[in-house]
Amino acid sequence: MIRRLDHIAIAVPDLEAAIARFVADLGLTLEGTEDVLSEQTSTAFLPVGQTRIELIHPIDGEGPVQASLDKRGPGLHHICFETDDIDADMAALRDKGYRFLSEAPKPGAHGTRVAFIHPKSCGGVLIELAEHPE
Repeated sequence: MIRRLDHIAIAVPDLEAAIARFVADLGLTLEGTEDVLSEQTSTAFLPVGQTRIELIHPIDGEGPVQASLDKRGPGLHHICFETDDIDADMAALRDKGYRFLSEAPKPGAHGTRVAFIHPKSCGGVLIELAEHPE
């Protein structure tokens, strides 16, 4: 079951410039960065209360985030909900007709298991489900 809003991901063409803007101009704190190889991104984490802003940048100009930047430019990429059982939630949503971008969860940042719901199933919004490790 969905527990909370985990993060909001923003696709950026220049990760360092985006980090500087969010830290210096908005006063957020950089928690760290991580390369998420399964999604071909370098990701910066900026906590805001119980959620985070994730700045996502394509590694080597490749992958789905690069395709998004090429098609739509920088900006909101997806929202992510934390789930306590990603397998059960995927099955329940599939039973309701939702489509996913992968058949099974993939490795995500911070040891999570993640799956993306196809935007056509959610009114044009890309939604990620993330199950955090125990």
